[in-house]
Amino acid sequence: MKILRAGAAVAATAAFTLGLAACSSGGSGDATGGSSESSGSGGNTLTVWAWDPTFNIYAMQEAEKVYQQDHPDFKLDIQEMTWDDIQTKMTTIAQAQQYDQLPDIFLVQNNAFQKNAINYPDLFAPLTDSGIDFTEFPAGVAAYSTIDGVNYGVPFDSGTAVNAMRTDILSQAGYTIDDFTDVSWDDYITMGKDILDKTGYPLLSGQAGSSDMIMMMLQSAGASLFDDQGNPTIVDNAALEASINVYSEMVKDGIFTEVNSWDEYINSLVNGNVASTINGIWISGSLQSATDQSGDWAVTDLPALSGIDGATHYSANGGSSWAISSNADYALASDFLKSTFAGSTDLYDTILPGAGAVANWLPAGDSTVYSQPVDFFGGQAIYADVLKFAAQVPSNNTGVYYYEARDAVSAAITKIMGGEDMQTALQEAQDTVEFAMS
Repeated sequence: MKILRAGAAVAATAAFTLGLAACSSGGSGDATGGSSESSGSGGNTLTVWAWDPTFNIYAMQEAEKVYQQDHPDFKLDIQEMTWDDIQTKMTTIAQAQQYDQLPDIFLVQNNAFQKNAINYPDLFAPLTDSGIDFTEFPAGVAAYSTIDGVNYGVPFDSGTAVNAMRTDILSQAGYTIDDFTDVSWDDYITMGKDILDKTGYPLLSGQAGSSDMIMMMLQSAGASLFDDQGNPTIVDNAALEASINVYSEMVKDGIFTEVNSWDEYINSLVNGNVASTINGIWISGSLQSATDQSGDWAVTDLPALSGIDGATHYSANGGSSWAISSNADYALASDFLKSTFAGSTDLYDTILPGAGAVANWLPAGDSTVYSQPVDFFGGQAIYADVLKFAAQVPSNNTGVYYYEARDAVSAAITKIMGGEDMQTALQEAQDTVEFAMS
């Protein structure tokens, strides 16, 4: 699971001590965004903080190999740490103003990027003038790490959402994947009831009290929990109310099964208890662990909210971006990212089959690797399709208090599902966020 929460880590910062392995300084010092005299590592070595050795760290190791083809003396010092630890260290370093403790490059969750870049701008180096072409990334994904028009992150892990469906179950009820393509949530629910009646399979599963599904619906309409000025918009938010209504109807009708944990959610997929899932494309790794279901899955776009301005069939859940610190050897770090994650089809051709890492860098989609059929998905070239989806994901405003708002909405959903009036529950959620912001 690559989606982690940051809030607890932030709250724990006060008790965290700066027991950091100091990164040496003294590199070339061509730092654009912060200190001009120090760097994360120095020489031809860059220090990197990242989590997940089989995914993010593996991808960074492959990027190192790509860059070494033209720079044989180049090295990475990759330090594995959880996202929670990275978040805590960022906060502690910023509060202590000990920026020489930062690495050259660090990985940041997309949903937490604006919170950190706004609260702690001295941690980050701006990348807008780095030579990286940010028009080659989906605007909706690049927006996570863009503050006031300035880019601070190179999008990496694609959180592009997909509607992955069991074609064998659909067939039992007389449907195909095409019947679920470019449909509304109203159509989706109608077909879901029919499939449940005919096969006994609910369409979806998910953790009770989680707002993941509703957040994906919300972003698919380009909507957010905040306005452009960062004010909470939980109350009188038509897209949010429509999303909650869709979710509530699916649970009530039995086509969405609520479970108690992430493990139960994954088990519902690999054990064949549901007919589909809607989530970030990274869920494909878990799906493909069910080898007995090979050939029985296909991917299409998401249902769209009816009656909501700006509603689309595209959204995202999760994802992360690489940031260059204010303490970095900026020239080396920016050239490395420009030449690899923002410029190398060879890299993405390697990490797609190696780790299921789907590019956010759109030119990677032109590679023959992305057009290869995937047997597990019935021979569908799903990764090429996902890149097409990614280019159409609307951006939304996550802001500084995204996690506080998301948690408050999750609590509201639990109350609404328990019978509380929606307007009352959403007002309570907005009050909670406004109190946190005060």
